[in-house]
Amino acid sequence: MSVADVQRSVTAELDRIAPVIDSLGEAFAADGHELALVGGPVRDAMLGRPHNDLDFTTSARPEETEKILRTWGEALWDMGRDFGTIGTRKGPWQVEVTTYRSEAYSADSRKPEVAYGTSLADDLVRRDFTVNAMAVRLPGREVVDLYGGVVDLATRVLRTPGTPEDSFSDDPLRMMRAARFAAQLGFEVAPEVVAAMKDMASRISIISAERVRDELVKLICAPYPRRGLTLLVETGLADLVLPELTALRMERDEHNRHKDVYEHTLTVLEQSIDQESRLGGGPDFVSRFAALMHDVGKPRTRKFHDDGTVSFHHHDVVGAKMTRKRMKALRFSNDEIEAVSKLVELHLRFHGYGDGDWTDSAVRRYVRDAGDQLQRLHVLTRADCTTRNRRKADRLARTYDALEARIERISEEEELAALRPALDGNQIMSLLDIPPGRDVGAAYKFLMDLRLDEGILSEDEAAKRLLDWWAERDSMR
Repeated sequence: MSVADVQRSVTAELDRIAPVIDSLGEAFAADGHELALVGGPVRDAMLGRPHNDLDFTTSARPEETEKILRTWGEALWDMGRDFGTIGTRKGPWQVEVTTYRSEAYSADSRKPEVAYGTSLADDLVRRDFTVNAMAVRLPGREVVDLYGGVVDLATRVLRTPGTPEDSFSDDPLRMMRAARFAAQLGFEVAPEVVAAMKDMASRISIISAERVRDELVKLICAPYPRRGLTLLVETGLADLVLPELTALRMERDEHNRHKDVYEHTLTVLEQSIDQESRLGGGPDFVSRFAALMHDVGKPRTRKFHDDGTVSFHHHDVVGAKMTRKRMKALRFSNDEIEAVSKLVELHLRFHGYGDGDWTDSAVRRYVRDAGDQLQRLHVLTRADCTTRNRRKADRLARTYDALEARIERISEEEELAALRPALDGNQIMSLLDIPPGRDVGAAYKFLMDLRLDEGILSEDEAAKRLLDWWAERDSMR
């Protein structure tokens, strides 16, 4: 992309959003205030990536902004008032206007200290990267580029407006953002920025787990996550936010062949992304993060044998526990934690399928254990094949094709997606004349095992088998 291409793209985008930016600029000018479109919307306009979420900066204080937007917009929200931000909606556009400001973290603070600025130049210099430090003054549409953002955008480089040390001191989360933007935009990070990230990585510890998590999710869901993850590992940031990933670098795969586990993991992530159409289209964070974490149990389970081989027995179970612990530390939701951990724990299950010698009962249990993560497990299992041996890769693919075909056939025959016994808890209690408690759970498990082993039973047959089991159980007490 040339500078001329960038200029053409921004002109076209400004024309598209003219109905909102021109009228809003005129409204602020009429009240004696400066206004500029700023940050991500300007960057994306230059990249030819239109969207309807628009950020503005202004000389007006929040109360003055609120007064203007209340008349100009169609709705109003002020959740960001403490940071100088007032939001509104205008037709299809979501608009947020923020007073010129500066912010910085003290040596041990988790929250920035916010102060209002006095000029657009002061506001731009505090921004994270030059490609985000460009603005368009309104209503005249004058492009303001004080730090070479247009050239950096054209050459696909991430630099900071001032020194990276000052930028990362102001907000250490910007180090994570550097990795995230590398993953989102496919840009190279300038050497001086990488050096500062290495020197200042420990500063990330003052940032809340929630903010780190949000950046990590954006990075992993970006088009080029390998770029961002590699940067986190190389700068030492991963040691603090995702140390399980760094630990994989020194481990060889179980075949001790072409790739260490770290490279294998990044390849599995990319191959899982290639299959996201199976999940309805991407990006799918749960699927991607499971791919990233699926082998994190290997460093703790590695064992060398006398014949020169290496094993990682039970790394699936250990890895699931490690995944759960890391995701809890990063404040992920319980649903996300359980979904990813389940996939990590089950990612080896298919390898017991051999040449297709599982019984129908084993197939049912595979589906039962995967539950609502079955489609993601299909993706992860297929992505986990990174062998360069084409014959082996084709054989594994054919075998998994066969397993999926069996699952589909049994599902059609038995409604496998609704895998449950013929009698529910209320029916069990009524039949056995017992109150709620452990006995009901034991009876339900007995019926579920029957369902898995023998397929669908009628209610009458299930009731007869349950009564026989209960009588035998009672006689043994």
